[in-house]
Amino acid sequence: MPLIMVALQEETMMPIVPGEGPFGMVVCPSRELAKQTYDVVAQFLAPLREAGYPEIRPLLCIGGVDMRTQLDVVKKGVHIMVATPSRLKDMLAKKKMDLDNCSFKAQRQTLLFSATMPDKIKNFAKSALVKPVIVNVGRAGAANLDVIQEVEYVKDDARIIYLLECLQKTPPPVLVFCENKADVDYLHEYLLLKGVEAASVHGGKYQEERERAIESFKTGVKDVLVATDVASKGLDFPDIQHVINYDMPSEIENYVHRIGRTGRCGKTGIATTFINKNQTETTLRDLKQLLKEAKQRIPPVLTELGDDQLGDEEKLAKESGVKGCAYCGGLGHRVGDCPKLEHHKATAIAGSIRDSSYYGGGGYRGEI
Repeated sequence: MPLIMVALQEETMMPIVPGEGPFGMVVCPSRELAKQTYDVVAQFLAPLREAGYPEIRPLLCIGGVDMRTQLDVVKKGVHIMVATPSRLKDMLAKKKMDLDNCSFKAQRQTLLFSATMPDKIKNFAKSALVKPVIVNVGRAGAANLDVIQEVEYVKDDARIIYLLECLQKTPPPVLVFCENKADVDYLHEYLLLKGVEAASVHGGKYQEERERAIESFKTGVKDVLVATDVASKGLDFPDIQHVINYDMPSEIENYVHRIGRTGRCGKTGIATTFINKNQTETTLRDLKQLLKEAKQRIPPVLTELGDDQLGDEEKLAKESGVKGCAYCGGLGHRVGDCPKLEHHKATAIAGSIRDSSYYGGGGYRGEI
């Protein structure tokens, strides 16, 4: 709303000229979240237009859509842009637009929203922002207490059969998460063969397919949506009864995002997670601590991990003031054992090699 009011004020004082703007911008990690945000902006703007206020022109700037249609709007002048990183960087690199007008009272105002807030993000905010203010709603990185978390040990070859049983726990709609695209396609086809009204979405599908799947699930045409983490962050599905993690994600923050699709707006929900020997001990310890903090039932397979190491870590956390991992926010390990940090280091090393003059420059990474 503040962004819309700034755009309205600017348009009233000095109408936008062709090619100018945007005055404000929202950046989202996925096309689906960008589309959802854009729809909310358009919903707020409709009454202003009907009341005779100056036109405020929004733009949805995402990949998977012909850039020429987006450039047509840019040429007219844009007040508010909702974008994904890859398409935004592409348009800036090609000098199709600039961000010179993205300011608020002579200084740019930046707001960062996240369900998880590890120290690395806090440190980034302190270095990138002027006098940052942190607003917490609950504990960042904690699981929603309105979600009943059930963790089941299920062998790999038994998961698909057990999935059908889990779908009987609650009425639809149900959201099923997988780690990779191949599993999404396989589960989707399997559920259709079993007579389940299912849709699927992942980063390898055409944008029209993704939008059609999301819409059919939101409107109740489809009972089950099978998805990768493209559907885990920020998307608001109405009245999700049940979230099933067919794969336990390797990073605990992705688990928090996934189960947060249910138990929204004061309603309760169920999250069922399949685990087996494929998960690392670090991931399972993080999960155990998350369940413990949320006062959920801890299954025997996690209880058997023991608390000796965790006891030492809790003592260290009390002395240092840092709870869990200072890098990723996981509660069951410390920064010295963080798999995400190790992955980040490996990626940085690979990136430095790839970006060397010997190998030449690289392109932009696509958003999910």
